[in-house]
Amino acid sequence: MSAETASHGSVAAESSSARSAPPRTRWVLLLVGVGIALAALNLRTAITSVGPVLDEVTAGLGMSAVGAGILTTLPVLCFALFGGLTPALARRLGDHHVLVYALIALTVGLTARAIVSEPWMFLALSVVALTGGAVGNVLLPALVKQHFPHRVGLMTTVYTTGLAVGTAIAAGVTVPVEQATGEWRVALGMYALFGLMAVLPWLAVLRHGTHPGAEKTGLSFLQVLRTGIGWQAVLYFGTQSAVAYIMFGWYAQMLRDQGMDASTAGVVLAYLTTLGIPMSLLLPTLLTRVRNHRGFVLLFVGTYLAGFAGLWFSPLQGVWVWTTLIGVGMGSFVFALTMFALRTRTREATAVLSAVGQSLGYLLGGAGPFFFGLLHDLTDDWYAPLLLLVFLVVGNLGVGWFLGRPRYLEDAVEALEQEPA
Repeated sequence: MSAETASHGSVAAESSSARSAPPRTRWVLLLVGVGIALAALNLRTAITSVGPVLDEVTAGLGMSAVGAGILTTLPVLCFALFGGLTPALARRLGDHHVLVYALIALTVGLTARAIVSEPWMFLALSVVALTGGAVGNVLLPALVKQHFPHRVGLMTTVYTTGLAVGTAIAAGVTVPVEQATGEWRVALGMYALFGLMAVLPWLAVLRHGTHPGAEKTGLSFLQVLRTGIGWQAVLYFGTQSAVAYIMFGWYAQMLRDQGMDASTAGVVLAYLTTLGIPMSLLLPTLLTRVRNHRGFVLLFVGTYLAGFAGLWFSPLQGVWVWTTLIGVGMGSFVFALTMFALRTRTREATAVLSAVGQSLGYLLGGAGPFFFGLLHDLTDDWYAPLLLLVFLVVGNLGVGWFLGRPRYLEDAVEALEQEPA
């Protein structure tokens, strides 16, 4: 039997079982699906809502430049630390309970930080909110694998699209709300409503019989890091994160330095951010239809390099073309998330690979904007920083070429354990 025939057989079996499943089971799956979509909508709001009103926040709180620097660094630190702790928490309490606690933390953090007047309290409550996002980042791929093992592509589309939509809303709506109300607190605090909505379906799921601590098995961090797949996931996620953080943080300024007005540069950046939505809609299903994913790795790298070449030789003429090419390249983020499920067989392995890849990957990615800005300060132009982007993309190609091969984490771990001491 061919792989394609087997795949179609699995899908048909899943469809048949779904039709014959009792109403209670179908109802729970619907709740889980809605819960995944709403949880994904919340995972970036605590981050991307602050940047557009950072001046207003720091002025309103009397926050120092050091405090503002800490605030912009917190997402990377929280995603690295708390994302890494998530598998252990999930094994002890259960995935569903941990996700509920994470969404509650996110909602409370977003609400409370919009009220406080002390800078240190705002930072502390930002940590609370970001912790919820960090935990959700790790758990959603595992929950997709657990509840929809034969619909990984479809449900990955659901949560990556929710992630992209939430990111775009927080980036694009925060300033208009702040200008309409005259209050940055309202503009930041309103995203707590998204968190509240996301908690509700998961509370209903808990009522239908999930049990904390039901699953005690799973791979450890060190087991994953002893495998090639583990390090490939870390380095791929880290390099694509570095490029994305650089583009979101510096792209508008780069265009303004070339002569573009601030308003148009902001629109171009918003367009780049919005391109994540169609990429999230299309890629996961396409990725699940093939076994070898190296062609996608080449696609992302090729479009990245073409876009960067355009910025090097003619940054403003054709800027929409360059931005579109870079936006397609940033589909590597969706690729990285989907690989956590496609390179594992079990929910437990998906969770720990997601935790390792995202926690260490975000930590590596967070250094990208710093070195990009440092190169710009040292050279007073954008050519050396663009070369850094090319270096990161070439590195992304190197590790992605290996990660794109059809293999499974569990097999790699088992092979290591069978090696003679």
